[in-house]
Amino acid sequence: MGGDREMFDAVCADCGQPCQVPFKPTEGRPVYCRDCFSKHRKF
Repeated sequence: MGGDREMFDAVCADCGQPCQVPFKPTEGRPVYCRDCFSKHRKF
């Protein structure tokens, strides 16, 4: 089930750091790095 995922370059909407995400970022939707994403996740 593994395999290499295509990663896309993005900039975190919170901290502004460059990061890579496993999906193509869509204009108008925020992208978060791993650290910021965990802060924004809803439980």
